[in-house]
Amino acid sequence: PAHHDLTHHIDNQGYENLIVVGYWKDVSSQHRWSTSAPVASWWESEDRLSDGLGFFREIVAPRAEQFETLYAFQDDLPGVGAVMDGVSGEINEHGYWGSMRERFPISQTDWMQASGELRVVAGDPVAGGRVVVRGHDNIALIRSGQDWADAEADERSLYLDEILPTLQSGMDFLRDNGPAVGCYSNRFVRNIDIDGNFLDLSYNIGHWASLDQLERWSESHPTHLRIFTTFFRVAEGLSKLRLYHEVSVFDAADQLYEYINCHPGTGMLRDAVTTAPH
Repeated sequence: PAHHDLTHHIDNQGYENLIVVGYWKDVSSQHRWSTSAPVASWWESEDRLSDGLGFFREIVAPRAEQFETLYAFQDDLPGVGAVMDGVSGEINEHGYWGSMRERFPISQTDWMQASGELRVVAGDPVAGGRVVVRGHDNIALIRSGQDWADAEADERSLYLDEILPTLQSGMDFLRDNGPAVGCYSNRFVRNIDIDGNFLDLSYNIGHWASLDQLERWSESHPTHLRIFTTFFRVAEGLSKLRLYHEVSVFDAADQLYEYINCHPGTGMLRDAVTTAPH
């Protein structure tokens, strides 16, 4: 990948997840990597079924018009920003409900309505082993990040003692109660280095059934409104905290969710429909 980061997450079953998030500039380069002999042979090996560990890969390929980003800074961009060729100047489409949708280029001609359902197309989540889930059109994916590495003591305290507890509560709600609001999967992850040490970086990565449902939760649900009001209550004391997000939608054909030995609540497995055998 052109950029990657390493993260740690504990899911609601208590399992520790070590996750590598990679970004490629185009589909062909990702395909070359994933089908290369070392990668493909490792993933397809029967040894994966007896390793005593679970593995998953969740691959999405949005087109440029299906992507929007928002950064409160212009240097050392994380996530997809690390592979973008450039950034715009300041924009007006921010700071109000609905601005996220308006930043999508495709929103000028497409409402990005979801259609179809999340479906298991190979394997059985309850039995374990290898399971493949097929997505539907216009699933939405959000990555919303926080970087407090350069914050001074007072600002660090504001983030860790005021903002983070409210943020953690909201993210845990989505992790544990996602189906009620249309969130398929939610992981609030902490960045780590190659030795597993925690860094002063984190982000939430969430898959939603539709952009509409992500918008509704953001605009009206008490868990997000508490995050929103807490941030603005302490915003004057924040100068070096770096915040950003990236949101994308994608076509059904441009998604792949595969799981090996994972418990049935992992990622997109939880809400995927299993077709009963006839």
